[in-house]
Amino acid sequence: MSAGSARLTYSQKTLRERWDDVKQQWSDQVSRDFEKNHLLPLDQQTSLAIRGMDKMAEVLHKIRQDCT
Repeated sequence: MSAGSARLTYSQKTLRERWDDVKQQWSDQVSRDFEKNHLLPLDQQTSLAIRGMDKMAEVLHKIRQDCT
């Protein structure tokens, strides 16, 4: 895993943990809408970005190996 994707993974995990804490105090329709419209799409996009970064790191590693 590249350093960038590791940091992004850590940030994603931290956001999930903090949101779980917030949901204990804030559980109305607005919070559910916020989660549905903002946090869930962000989580999905972040997961896709992490996978893309990891795949790119694999490709770059292979290119470096092939060039030496």
